[in-house]
Amino acid sequence: MMAYYTISELAQEFGVTPRTIRHYEDEGLLTPRRKGARRIFSGRDRARLKLALRSKRLGLSIGEIRELFELYDGAGNARRTELFLAKIEHHRTRLERQREDITVMLSEIAFFEAQYRKQLAAPSARRKG
Repeated sequence: MMAYYTISELAQEFGVTPRTIRHYEDEGLLTPRRKGARRIFSGRDRARLKLALRSKRLGLSIGEIRELFELYDGAGNARRTELFLAKIEHHRTRLERQREDITVMLSEIAFFEAQYRKQLAAPSARRKG
């Protein structure tokens, strides 16, 4: 049996507004069925929403997310599979670079934090305050 979700259920599950979900639908990333005025999302839509939200947090644009979905949907074709793999490898490289930058920044923050805490703890700093 296939699972179906309402826009409210998905919004609550992922901590986003229904407007966000409608935006992804307008961008062609989600394709819910209609039952009157209600949107009915499939398990595939749920998985795509989860991936889209995660990709957005990682810095991908809507266009990049769409391109990944299009490549993934056509991944049976060898050329599309190669393009998909190249795209995710490029993104992996970018994320690894960001992770390295974050590690360096956190080390620098820790260094300055320790220096300023020492200054606050020094006897001369207490007398001036």
